[in-house]
Amino acid sequence: MIFRFLIRRLGLMALILLCVSFIVFISVRLIPGDPAQIMLGERATQEALERLREQLGLNKPFLVQYFGYLSRIFTQGSLGDSIVTNNPVLVEVAQKFPATIELAFASMLIAAFVGISTGIVAAVYRNTWIDNLTMIGALTGVSMPIFWLGLLLMMVFSAQLGWVPLSGRLSIISELQPITGFYLLDSLLAGDLYSFADALHHLILPAITLATVPTAIIARMTRASMLDVLEQDYVKTAKAKGVSRLSVILHHALRNAAIPITTITGLQLGLLLSGAVLTETIYAWNGLGSYVVNAVNARDFPVIQGCVLIFAFTFVLINLLVDMSYFGLDPRIREKGV
Repeated sequence: MIFRFLIRRLGLMALILLCVSFIVFISVRLIPGDPAQIMLGERATQEALERLREQLGLNKPFLVQYFGYLSRIFTQGSLGDSIVTNNPVLVEVAQKFPATIELAFASMLIAAFVGISTGIVAAVYRNTWIDNLTMIGALTGVSMPIFWLGLLLMMVFSAQLGWVPLSGRLSIISELQPITGFYLLDSLLAGDLYSFADALHHLILPAITLATVPTAIIARMTRASMLDVLEQDYVKTAKAKGVSRLSVILHHALRNAAIPITTITGLQLGLLLSGAVLTETIYAWNGLGSYVVNAVNARDFPVIQGCVLIFAFTFVLINLLVDMSYFGLDPRIREKGV
């Protein structure tokens, strides 16, 4: 059952990624500006421009370019070379992605802990001032623009109070030599506790900023799921048997409300990994989000296409893992194999 489900989902993933590659390939060519003109400058001659377009394959028909792009992916495992740096896109992505992953997972840890805890409290104290206050906070978190919140937090906690660094991932005086690209992990591997504390210090504000929206969404979903489960007969029976309130909430209610909470948490993690562009730009976080912004400004087609494909692959992979977790969370799904 599980094997058939996995094969079906992998086939669907391949189809989704193929569609994404086609849409992105069309979209990036609708961006105003000529990459050859940008690379050579406004004073470049027409002959030089044509020569560069031919070298980059930009003068070929659209479908020829697209199928050539797919052929390189399947036969060479290559996403092409950057027009600006002339380096392989996969190499540059491998250098930038760890920063985005580190930021996204830190944000999700905050969002999951605060969101689930807040949602449980709101459900337990339904229709009280605690419930109203938490839901107002959740609504505020969803409605608040990330770029505005990021600038506000920087102004208050960095510029005025000086509690946290203004931007970047490490201080200039740090001597950490990156190994994996995950600075927290690299500092521990090197036994450099100063760099670990410094990297953690730099991570706090961007992680809180990025966690705001997912925290609010997870809190609302947790509250709704818990309210539905708390009304079920088996929960009332457990209460009637004298089971402690904490045990009823954690072992009976929360376990049975886990599937929708897991779903929304997985979706939010996928969005964080693929949508940290604003946060990375605001905090000068040298990750994949800021890398894509620079590529769009430079009309670097291979980088834009490659990064969007990486984002799409990450998102569908996380969704697959979330779906697979259902087999462990609910035995009924494991038996049906749906």
